[in-house]
Order: sequence, then C-alpha cells, then structure tokens
Amino acid sequence: MSIKAEAVTTTNLTPMFAPEGVVVIGASRQSGKLGAAMARSLAAFPGARALVNARRPEPDQGVYASVAEAVAHTAGRLDLAVLCVPAAGSADALAEAAAAGCRAALVCAGGFGEAGPAGEEHADAVRRVARETGIRILGPNTSGFFAPHLELTASFVPAAGQIPAGDIAVVAASGGVNHALAFDLVAAGNGISLGVGIGAGLDVTAADVLEHLVGDGRTTAVALHVETVPDGPRLVNAVRLLAAVKPVVALVVGRSDVGDFARSHTGALATSWRTTRAVLRQAGAVVVDDEREMVDALTALSRIQLRPHRDPGLGIVTAQAGPGLLLADRAGADGIRMPELTATTQGTLSELLPPLTYQRNPVDTGRPAETFARVLAATAADEAVDLLAVYALTEPDSVDLASAAQAAGLGADSPAVVVVGGLPEDVAEQRARLHKAGIPALTGPASAAGAVRALVTHARQRAVRADAPVRATAASVPSGPLDEDAAKTFLGGLGIRTPDRVACDSRADAHYALRLLGGPVAVKVLDAAILHKTEIGGVHLGVRTPDELDAALDAIGPDRRYLVEAMAPAGVDLVLGVRRDPVFGPVVLVGLGGTAAEALADVAIRLAPLSVAEAAGMPDDLAARALLDGWRGGPVLDRAEFGRVAAALAAALAASPDTAEVEINPLRLTADGLIALDAVIVPTAAPAQDR
Repeated sequence: MSIKAEAVTTTNLTPMFAPEGVVVIGASRQSGKLGAAMARSLAAFPGARALVNARRPEPDQGVYASVAEAVAHTAGRLDLAVLCVPAAGSADALAEAAAAGCRAALVCAGGFGEAGPAGEEHADAVRRVARETGIRILGPNTSGFFAPHLELTASFVPAAGQIPAGDIAVVAASGGVNHALAFDLVAAGNGISLGVGIGAGLDVTAADVLEHLVGDGRTTAVALHVETVPDGPRLVNAVRLLAAVKPVVALVVGRSDVGDFARSHTGALATSWRTTRAVLRQAGAVVVDDEREMVDALTALSRIQLRPHRDPGLGIVTAQAGPGLLLADRAGADGIRMPELTATTQGTLSELLPPLTYQRNPVDTGRPAETFARVLAATAADEAVDLLAVYALTEPDSVDLASAAQAAGLGADSPAVVVVGGLPEDVAEQRARLHKAGIPALTGPASAAGAVRALVTHARQRAVRADAPVRATAASVPSGPLDEDAAKTFLGGLGIRTPDRVACDSRADAHYALRLLGGPVAVKVLDAAILHKTEIGGVHLGVRTPDELDAALDAIGPDRRYLVEAMAPAGVDLVLGVRRDPVFGPVVLVGLGGTAAEALADVAIRLAPLSVAEAAGMPDDLAARALLDGWRGGPVLDRAEFGRVAAALAAALAASPDTAEVEINPLRLTADGLIALDAVIVPTAAPAQDR
C-alpha cells in the first residue's frame, strides 16, 4: 500500500452530494468528450443545471461562457461544479466556480500528482484554491459519484444512471471500484443510497464521506474500499463513529505489499495491509477478503443485525441435505457455534417432520412440505439460536419459500438469511419478495456462509464495544538506550514476569551469578546497541558448570558486560511487541515466537492503547491458537493475564513519545503462566543534528 499523509478539514458535504444545482465546466457537444458524457449523465437531475464552455458558448442552447454567466441565467443555486477540463486548467476553473458561489466541485481529470513534478504543481494549485475559498473537492482522477434517490449521476459511466435507489452506500478509493461494487450490489438485489469514488483525494477523503454518512437517514450499511490511507487516526475515528450507528464493511487492497517497516520482527510483520485491516476491524468495521464477500455481507447487514453477542448461535434449516451440509461445514470452519437444539424444539420438530430426518441442528426437512413455515418458526425460536440460515430450491408445487419465511416471522425481529436455489428468473422473483420483507436472500451456500460470517462478526464486535473498557495504567518507558536488564526491570514494573538474573560487569561477577542462581543458566552479551544477540553469537543456553561458563564468556568476547539468567521451563513461545506505525500511530502485535510468525504471517494487531478485554481477545485471532489451549498436554494461556500484559505494554508505548518500539521475543507460555525471556526497547530516532 502506498501511504501519503495530508491534513484534511471536515466540513459539510451536502453541497456536494445533495446540491440544489449543478454546473458542468468544459461541457461539450462532441459525444466522445468527457464534458459531453457528464452533461448527458446529469440531464436527468431535477434541480438547476447549467453548462459552461468558454471556447464555444451557445447561450440560446444553455451553454455559457463563464460560471458567473451561467449563474445569472439559471433559476436556483449552483452548489456543485463538475470540472471536465485538463489538469492544467483545473485550478483556474475551480477558482471561477468558487467565485460564482459554488461550494463543492468534482474534478475528473487525471494528470496531477500521479504524473510527476508537473502534475504535482497542478495539484498544489488546486489545493491552494480550496484552501483560500473553502470549496470542497472530490477527486481528481475519479469517475465521480451518484445519488440515485436524487436522480443525481455525476459520473461519466453511462450505466450509472440506471442504478436503483436503495440503502447501501459505497465509499471507494477508486472510481472504477465504486461502480463495480455498485453494479455487483444491484445484481444481488440491492439498491444504492450514495456511491463515491475518492480518486486522488486532494481534499475530500474516505473519512470525510464516512462522517457525512453518519447522519444520512437513507443509508443503513456502508461499503468501504481502501487503497491508501492519508490520515490513519482520522480514518479510524470516522469508521468508529459510523460503525456505532450502522454497519461498515471494509475491503483493504494491498495483501502482497509486504514492506519492511523496521529492524525487529514486530516491524517486519506489521505490514500496512495487515495493520490497516486490523485497526479497521478494531474500529468496528466488518473486514472482508474480496468484493464477492463484501456484497454478501452488505446484502445481509443492510437488512438485519444480531443483538450484541460474544458467541451467537447459528441454526440451519435445509430442504436439501447436501447444500445444507456445505453451509454447516463453512460455518464450522469459520468458528461459528451451531448449538444442538433444545429438547423442547426437537419435540416440536418431531411432530412436523418425517422420523428419518435429522432434527438436532442442522435440521434436514427432506423435501419441504406444508409444515415448512412452522419448522422455520420453531427452529428460529429456539433459545440457543440467534441467527437462522435456510436453504431451499424454488419448488412452487411444494413450498413457496418467500411466503413460508414471512409466515414464520423471519426478519428484523427473528434474524435469518435465506438461500434460494433454482433458475435465475425464479430465484429473482423469490429474492425480490424476501428482500421486500426485510429478509436477506442469497444465491448459494458460499454466499450464505459469507453473510452469516458478517452478521456474527458484527454481533461480536458490538459486544466488545458494549463492554466497559478497562485501560491499563500507563507507565512511561525510561528514556535513553536500555539494555536487556534495564528493559526487563521496566517490564517487571508493569507486572510482567521475567527470569531471575544478574547483570555482570566482569567474568568474576558472572561466576558469582552462576553460583547464586545455580545451573542451568543463559549467558548473554549485555549491550543496548545489540538488538539481535543470537546473530553475533551473544547468547549461550544451558550453561551449568564454571568451565561451560568460561567457554560462553570466551565466545562472547572480552571487555563486555554479561547477563546471567536462570533458564525458563519449556513452553510455547510468543512474540509480543508494540511500535509506532507510520500511518496509525502506536500498535500492538502478537504472534508465534521466533521465525514461525514471520514465515506464516500468523499475527494479531491492535491499535494502542487498548482495553484489557480487547487485548485478551488478540490470541484468538491466531490460526495457531490451539497451541495456546493445552495442545497435547501443553500449557494453557490465561487470556486475562495476557490481556493485562499486552494492555500494559501498549499503554506504556502510547505514554512514551521518545520510545519507538518495545518487543518481548520470546514471551513464553509455561505451566506457571507467561514469562518474558528477552526484551528490546528502541528509542525514537533523534534528529540528524543530535545523533
């Protein structure tokens, strides 16, 4: 991911997305020109409209030589200017529009920052006009936006004008992705409240649009597509604000952009793509892997939501066993609980279904009959079921699925997703009826699994947000370079356990430490400037005798300080680190210790500071979490203890601006709990003149 930081001032975007009138600057009669395409797209807008072409004005045809002339001859205020002029002329056109009273502008042209130094000069000129006049700018280098309920299509993509109005908003980094997602959502039976392509984002960013959508009553769910992050904290705050009132589903581009952020394992692992996904999830967004999953998630979340719940239960009713098994298999792989139905529910089902059918969950009805609606109602009403997933083919002579779902009372008060199988025309008819009733309808088990996963994720996130946050007490990291002994002393002050140890200034001190601690011990070079001691032969383990100690000290070298430390019992090694991300600020990371986490990219990341409860949930994000739960008789991680350790470390970094990074690697899980075996504290780099 490319990252560019730039401050943006939040103002009202109503003149942009709900203008009284629109003026096209650079309008053209040549069909292939951008100005002609925009004029055609905006022809349906019922508000005031005007066209400007300084080179070929035709006042009698409504094409004026200037914006001021257009304003003088147009009934209604022209809030929005759509600039269809080259990059070199955009700043002048923008200034002219602002002087005539326009309060917002869409700049479509490319050739700005992406075009090199000359383009950056054009970008600077546009920024200067925006700063001096207060006009808000969407773009440049975007295909525009559309607000179907206002019949406002400020886009040069012809089919955009046919997108139906609905309640899902799309906020995409790319104008092309904005349109692609909108078309996919429409194909799935949805409508759009607002679709915005951010483009270069010289002024209006995704955060601005998200904040605008907080108060938009037409929007019930939001799609967020992220490529770059101009201002990490601003984006996080906007997502947090919006997710508190309506679901946000986020798709982050950049999986293959690994990037080398820092010298340590923590820096190498906390890639921008991974960090962006993690912090958006922490802010309340449902993060998905691809656009298909995004469409399924929004189809469901725009219609129903589960109550906040840390572990919602899924009930499945299927009229065909095979597809139901696919859905159950996907749910199990996603870690979604499928509880056995209560004896009362099973008793009811036994009276409604043939005796050979499976009735504990999933419920296999066999070929659906007239009892299907009652089967749905009974399963949905089970006290262990928070969400119902239904699969059936369109079989009009057997059951009308939409009617059965409505008769069962499914919808907002009894959340359910329904998979309709059959021919496209039959499926479309059933889907339309289900959607009208507020019941999400999907087209296959995989799509239903994506919708279920999104609904459950959203419920879990709301439950975490509802918990009273308990923050760790912040303790500042001591200033200056710290060696391992000093770093562990600091960790001890945070309540993080470390092995018994002795810092030694000489060989004699080291021999005294061996007698004091007894064998076996670890012998390490003690030097704040050496971050990776193993790589230079500075670590020797299992030292038991004076002769073995002398050999270790000889290998480390003369004129050194040493750390002699009691060996820790066996266990599972983790890496726990906190660092300053260049985009989002302080973050905390946990993964498997050593090289495994880096090789497998099996890590969990959160913004810092964070609550103890948030920190305690981080290990559950790891694919290797089974190793922390007593794998083959091994130790079991106390999540509460881990939460206290991680939250304390995160709070310390957040409170210490002179510290760039703190890493514990390994943090070993033993039968007696967690113990920090190595620790590195890296100060923030001093300015060049102070080094």
